[in-house]
Amino acid sequence: MTTVLAPRAAFGVIVPSTNTVVEDEYYRFRAPGVSFHSGRIMIRNAALDSDETFAAFLEDLRGQLAAAVESVLTCEPDYLIMGMSAETFWGGTDGNAEFEKWIRELSGLELSTGASACHAALSKLGVRRIGVITPYQPVADEQVHAFFTELGYEVAAVHGLKCDSATSIADVRPEEIRAAFAAVDGPDVDALVQAGTNLPVIGVADELERELDKPVIPINAATLWHAYRANGIDDRIEGAGRLLSTL
Repeated sequence: MTTVLAPRAAFGVIVPSTNTVVEDEYYRFRAPGVSFHSGRIMIRNAALDSDETFAAFLEDLRGQLAAAVESVLTCEPDYLIMGMSAETFWGGTDGNAEFEKWIRELSGLELSTGASACHAALSKLGVRRIGVITPYQPVADEQVHAFFTELGYEVAAVHGLKCDSATSIADVRPEEIRAAFAAVDGPDVDALVQAGTNLPVIGVADELERELDKPVIPINAATLWHAYRANGIDDRIEGAGRLLSTL
């Protein structure tokens, strides 16, 4: 359903209730004539300070996700963007495929997930060896590593920031993000990738791409690019890296 204010597309965006970055970054790089409408996944316990609490967080998220999808469908969006990423990497490529199948069955809509969007971006760029940063604990970093490895990418390293809560992810400073990317970069790394949608990376990544002369793919830029292109929106948008400005 397009609207008077959004004649090109109305996107439903599914985000955890703890997330403060996705909507902000999407609206900074909104193409004219599109709109974003959030279905928020109720998260009652935001703790992420161990592998165990991270697993509990995901269990809570899964239990509440269907309600968030049901809620956003009432505004009749054209397409869904999953503004949460850990669940899309869980279980490798099969896990992401099952997740997408479930959301399609729930909603009747096509969708962009973080995992699929990152893969599409890397394929478009033609890179194979990557360094990855996340805000996660080791249990989730292992899932991210497995997903990319299953697809044939060489993962030089995954650096998890081990943020202690879902809300504190948004507090990570630009200098910490730069340091994390430096920890997984090297002359043999073709591209840098970031998972974790509440990590404010797009601005830093845009600067780093120019400094390093290699692709830096923030997950929120990847899902936005993926959703735009899937809906025939080919606008070139500056300030969010080469995905949205050139591809």
